[in-house]
Amino acid sequence: MNHPILAIDYGDVRLGIAATDEFGLAAHPVETIDSRTTEVIARILEIVATRKVCEVIVGLPLRMDGSEGKSSKKVRDFGEHLRKMLGDIPLIYVDERFTTISAAEKLREAGRNAKKQKNIIDQAAALEILKDYLGW
Repeated sequence: MNHPILAIDYGDVRLGIAATDEFGLAAHPVETIDSRTTEVIARILEIVATRKVCEVIVGLPLRMDGSEGKSSKKVRDFGEHLRKMLGDIPLIYVDERFTTISAAEKLREAGRNAKKQKNIIDQAAALEILKDYLGW
């Protein structure tokens, strides 16, 4: 596994971004991209280039039984478009079930209201996706 790794929590309006450091010792939130005001793919490619990302993971929303639905198709369509733009950088889908719930719980424990801080919850969810992928 090469680092840094970029994680994306895809949403119709906002995408949460998190990443590891270059050594894979730590992971942290990066930013929330608002798709209403920002060209999402272009912004992700900027982040990938700036951080010298070696791998991109995208959270895949699965149903409780593990099957895919309409949300999964949206994410896969986005992911395939992004994959074409990434060149040789691999893109991997990761099961994202419960990541937003886990992120909201951790924010509450830290004294933050997740519902009032949507930008933060998206980044926190991306961080949870990344940590799950890394087995942390």
